Amino acid sequence: MARKNNVDVAAVEQAAAEGKQDPRKLRRTQRIEGEWLLAEGGPQFRAEIAYENGRIVLEADQPNAQGGSGSRPSPIHYCSYGMAACYTATYAMVASQMGITLHRLTVRVETGMDYSRAYGLSEAPPVQGVKMTLQVQADAPKAKLQEVEQEALQRCPAVYCLTQPIKLDMALEVVA
Repeated sequence: MARKNNVDVAAVEQAAAEGKQDPRKLRRTQRIEGEWLLAEGGPQFRAEIAYENGRIVLEADQPNAQGGSGSRPSPIHYCSYGMAACYTATYAMVASQMGITLHRLTVRVETGMDYSRAYGLSEAPPVQGVKMTLQVQADAPKAKLQEVEQEALQRCPAVYCLTQPIKLDMALEVVA
């Protein structure tokens, strides 16, 4: 099986087999270096992101009420996009590994926000909750699609980030 549902199942299975033999082969460090842009009239933040087969420049800007101009997606937009893309990709990968043909797979992410903490007005959690809804059309019974869902929930890095504490190591380097 080469590709199913736009997933290279053979590559997934090969990576899993290699990782089983040597777990170090499945470890990566994601590194993003960005810059706060001081010039007015454009985005506030820019980072060049390197990925396996290329590079792309992403820009972010806060909404007007948070000091930006609303000219680009906000950091929270990128977070929500990342969650949506990661979970949908994991679901498609698991479905493909199980031999299920997908006809359509869409996702909706709703992130409840309370910005009062950002303004120093409260200690309320800034993210009140995240709701992800997948809509699936496939050649499989509902029970099988729910089995895929349970497996995807266990495997998805974004779901893990949302449900498990992750060690944060912060550093400040002051440049003279």
